[in-house]
Amino acid sequence: MILVTGATGNIGGALLRELHACGAGPLRGLTRDASRAMFPEGVEAVEGDLAVPESLKPALAGVRSLFLVSRVGPDADILAAARRVGVEHVVLVSSITVETHPHLGPADENLAVERLLKDSGTDWTILRPTQFASNALMWAGAIRNREAVRAPYADTGLPTIHPADIASVARVALTEPGHQGRTYALTGPEPVTPRQQVTAIATAIGRDVPFIEINRQEAHAQMAAVFGDEAADAVLDVTGGDVNAELLAVRDTVSPVTGSPGRPFRQWAAENAGIFR
Repeated sequence: MILVTGATGNIGGALLRELHACGAGPLRGLTRDASRAMFPEGVEAVEGDLAVPESLKPALAGVRSLFLVSRVGPDADILAAARRVGVEHVVLVSSITVETHPHLGPADENLAVERLLKDSGTDWTILRPTQFASNALMWAGAIRNREAVRAPYADTGLPTIHPADIASVARVALTEPGHQGRTYALTGPEPVTPRQQVTAIATAIGRDVPFIEINRQEAHAQMAAVFGDEAADAVLDVTGGDVNAELLAVRDTVSPVTGSPGRPFRQWAAENAGIFR
């Protein structure tokens, strides 16, 4: 039994579909509302909430392998619960900032979860992705309303990763031997700037999308209102204010692990064009 947490999310949903397509199983997806889960036929939907570890007992029953996104709930309690019921292998989604920006608070928190997993006695595989292509969804409202996208660091290109590539690496780690005890830094196949992302979305939806570069102070004010000052500073440092060669580097990891090339941002934009129309 493989349990996928975050099964209705960008990574978890793609992972369930891939696992189902390759005949892995039995499969179980964790969701807060099983009645609304649209899983592939034969995938068991089980209700639970990572923020409430005691709610995970039904979902964890009989599970051999677990896909877990870090820092959604109390990870120490979640990993302890998994260990108690005999989970043998955990594939954890952490962040590349553990390597590139270890001084930032979120990176330190991700590293702490990695250490918890390594000390748990369970076999592990750690995935450290860079910026998600799906972060561009924050612009969807403005684009649908035919407003300009406003973003800082317009010409700083990060090797943004398609969430489905993270799912593909997770699928291989969950179903094939040789990935226990491995840590994979994951990026997309090429750097793509915010300006280029907006251009790709415009191409996908078939109309122009205006772009306005804003300064860090303006961006910080927008983000801090939603996430708080510390989180806003961390995001802005990673997306352009404190970039370094390690963060900008393309990692050739997805293709060797999965056997398929990494998906470029323009593919994500084409696949999700309807959200922006």
